[in-house]
Amino acid sequence: MANIIVVDDISDAGMLVKRILERKGHSVSAFTEEEDALKHAASKPVDLAILDIKLKKMTGVEVLEELKKNSPDIKAIMLTGYPTLETARESLRLGAQEYCVKPINKEELEAKVAEVLGD
Repeated sequence: MANIIVVDDISDAGMLVKRILERKGHSVSAFTEEEDALKHAASKPVDLAILDIKLKKMTGVEVLEELKKNSPDIKAIMLTGYPTLETARESLRLGAQEYCVKPINKEELEAKVAEVLGD
């Protein structure tokens, strides 16, 4: 199973994703602070990052850019409550494989994670 990090400025949203994916057997670490997530990813291999686009200090896209510096092969799914074509394009351009709109749909999240990880 995969090592996954979830970064969302709303703790409950990150914990929801964590619970859904842990039930599928993944090892999931949830963060509300971008720096904590980046430190974690630098010290431990991460297969997938699930990133909210609107965070506290950075955007999810900027966090993805930083993660790609240390782990060019990391896969990413972006989360947003404010979907726009521009953010979708920018996320995909930077290497995010998928895009999920909040509120999170459990089946959609599970399907997209399985697809991105090639399960």
